Amino acid sequence: MADVRGKVTTAVVVAGVLAASMACQPAPTKPARPPATATVSVNSSCGIEEKLVPTCGAWWGVAANPVAGETWPEALVDYERQIDRTVNIAHFYHRAGQLFPTSQEIALADEPGKERLLLINYKPEAGRSWYDVSRGATNVELDRLAAHIKRNYDRPFFFAVHHEPENEVDPTEGSGYTAADYRAMYRHVVTRLERRGVSHLVRVMNYIGLPQWGVQPWYRDLYPGDDVVDWIAYDPYAFGTGQYWGGVSDLMDRRFATHPEWPGFYTWATQFAPDKPLMLAEWGVAEKPGSPQAKAELLRQLGMRAADWPRVKAFVYWNSGSDRTVGATRIDSSAAALAAYRAAGLRAYFNP
Repeated sequence: MADVRGKVTTAVVVAGVLAASMACQPAPTKPARPPATATVSVNSSCGIEEKLVPTCGAWWGVAANPVAGETWPEALVDYERQIDRTVNIAHFYHRAGQLFPTSQEIALADEPGKERLLLINYKPEAGRSWYDVSRGATNVELDRLAAHIKRNYDRPFFFAVHHEPENEVDPTEGSGYTAADYRAMYRHVVTRLERRGVSHLVRVMNYIGLPQWGVQPWYRDLYPGDDVVDWIAYDPYAFGTGQYWGGVSDLMDRRFATHPEWPGFYTWATQFAPDKPLMLAEWGVAEKPGSPQAKAELLRQLGMRAADWPRVKAFVYWNSGSDRTVGATRIDSSAAALAAYRAAGLRAYFNP
């Protein structure tokens, strides 16, 4: 992916003028090749559509958690050395009070020959409730952020508002944290930024995507609306020995016996919003106790079978030494796991 930024400029920034010219949509442009390596396979027939959607295959990305005092950008560079390629998507996280993209993130996005797409998760609350944000409690902060983005970064980037909201929902009326409050907050944040001139957001609705939330009566009420959502994301992990471990099918479309009415997130999303591309905004695999080859095998299978779920157009790994319940998802938890992950990322499918 030697010049994603260039492709985006010609194929995606049209979003800024789309409202004025809906009938004149440019054809997808052909992407440049990724950085040269001896083993990478490139799908040279692919292009990129509006809203950063590859016309074939899927983006390969990472949230590279820092280790040993690294910064997030430094961790990303180390990660790419391990996998022998540049990632398509670099995932970062910010809260209210932080201005983004930062100078380091911009440098990574614009690095010659290694241009990366940015995915930024933003939590805008600053101690306020979802309801309060939706009513304008953080407008001064949002306006400051909009001015920063306009001044410093004019390329499209993936933008998620408060990812994984499900386990924070309080359905009690007046709580400030109902599903409807979340929906209103998301819409307000996006529209406020856009009305202040930030016209190049690629808007992502990012769910946890687990069965126990999908069956809640308020679940559909979280969705902000097709007019403010460009991609739908979810965050599956494989870890442990119970219901959170399984094959690639389970990672993509997890079901629980305790919630038989839930069809799996991939199935649900493709039915609920059939026109939206999907993204694994965080996915990770931990070592399976007692099965030292299990992680490597799952990663090999994902590399070979990703095309079985063609609506998933981006795979963004969560690379972490430890993370609460999911354990160590680092790709180098074993030599076999690292080799399997590296091989998957060099497949043509993940080099659109």
